[in-house]
Amino acid sequence: MNNYPQASRILLAIDCIIFGFDGKDIKLLLVKRNFEPEKGKWSLMGGFLNADEDLADGAARILYNLTGLKNIYVEQLETYGKINRDPAERTVSVVFFALIQIDDHDSEAVRSHNASWITLENRPALIFDHENMVCKAIEHLKYKAALHPIGFELLPELFTIPQLQKLYEAIYNIPLDRRNFSRKLLSTGLLIDTGSKNSNSTTKKATLYKLDEVRYKEKFHSFWNFMPDSMKQS
Repeated sequence: MNNYPQASRILLAIDCIIFGFDGKDIKLLLVKRNFEPEKGKWSLMGGFLNADEDLADGAARILYNLTGLKNIYVEQLETYGKINRDPAERTVSVVFFALIQIDDHDSEAVRSHNASWITLENRPALIFDHENMVCKAIEHLKYKAALHPIGFELLPELFTIPQLQKLYEAIYNIPLDRRNFSRKLLSTGLLIDTGSKNSNSTTKKATLYKLDEVRYKEKFHSFWNFMPDSMKQS
């Protein structure tokens, strides 16, 4: 602080909103705090930015500590800086949201942080302004999933179109027409038919697909049409 003697102390935190999909519901990974302030209450996973970190590196560190995963889908969402948002000390928070495959995460790491997967509908009251952060992230997820193929980040390597449809129905909480949805997905060219069937599915003839990783990366920022126009409201 020698170069800026008149500057006041403000902490910079990172809060991570972590979404997963269990095949039926979109879930949120939340932490029950074991320290003050707000000990015993639910919050997002977060931490303070280290002096030698970029924001993205700080988010990656926090996400890895909780999930044991690297190279997952992460996006910076928004910054929250109301004066009294944290009662302990003046803190500005940069929010990131991440999409992971639930089966891939480190369950021991989750337990060690006193964290739990909770459906969006059943999420408890959250500390500070974390509920506002989650609501913003949900709306952004809906917007992005309608136009870009980020939904695939929540699925296992092999999946069926009915599984993918359940994912989008969970994101938007609406039923989708099976034929129209299937037609839209297949028309993107993002799916590779593995030639195998899903023996564990109630739909015994459901074909297993995998994502065309090359086309996915090349065309990620292109605008697709996964959902009706009415669902693309930000």
